[in-house]
Amino acid sequence: MSMSQQHLDQQDLDPDSTTEVENNQNAEEELFKECEEMWKDMEECQNKLSLVGTETLTDSNAQLSLLIMQAKCLTAELSQWQNETPEIIPLSEEILVSLGKEQFTKLKHDLELVLSTVQSKNEKLKEDLEREQQWLREQQQIMESLNALHNKMKEQIVTFSESRVISELKTKLHDIKEYRKKLLITMGEFLEDHFPLPDRNAKKKKKNKETTEHLITLHEILEILLNRLFDVPHDPYVKIRDSFWPPYIELLLRNGIALRHPEDPTRIRLEAFHQ
Repeated sequence: MSMSQQHLDQQDLDPDSTTEVENNQNAEEELFKECEEMWKDMEECQNKLSLVGTETLTDSNAQLSLLIMQAKCLTAELSQWQNETPEIIPLSEEILVSLGKEQFTKLKHDLELVLSTVQSKNEKLKEDLEREQQWLREQQQIMESLNALHNKMKEQIVTFSESRVISELKTKLHDIKEYRKKLLITMGEFLEDHFPLPDRNAKKKKKNKETTEHLITLHEILEILLNRLFDVPHDPYVKIRDSFWPPYIELLLRNGIALRHPEDPTRIRLEAFHQ
């Protein structure tokens, strides 16, 4: 049931309110009657003033005479209104009280409508706020769960990766050392078998025997060049010593294993096969 219907039902049930409505209607009818009587008097006065002097008009100056008569009528009407005092409409205290009650009743009804509208809006906003707060709590819980999972996975990854990398590096380092050792042994055996030094026990001149005693093997020459290449990479050249057997030096140079210095032919270096 709307507020206006409730108000009408209350008026039907309340005899005092019915009496107030009837008094308001009677007061309005009296005011309308007095206004109509005053309007009729004004129309009669206007008609009388407009008819005064119409017989004195001539054809030659009819327009001028008409304007003069209208000015006289307006002047007379103005003086009449200035001399008269406005009558105060008789309104009793009961009529004023009834009119005030009616206005307050209408204002109360309008305010009740506004109040109901504002309350409905507040309820809607409250529901929206609760829904948004619930959504925020859910998002916060999801974020906390994700952060905890991320931290847990991060710790596991760090621990697992560090231990795994260290283990893999140790294994690779051990394998490389073993492979290097194997390569050196194999290369040494191969060089000793296929590239031996001149036979010192053969029957030769004493002078040749003395010159071959201080020579080093091809294996040792390669080790000197290799160590120089990795220990001093910015200057990998080695001075050709007397202990280097010339045929071995020539063998290394001809096969591209060693290179001469472009400005000093007495210095050689190992080819950088690792680059």
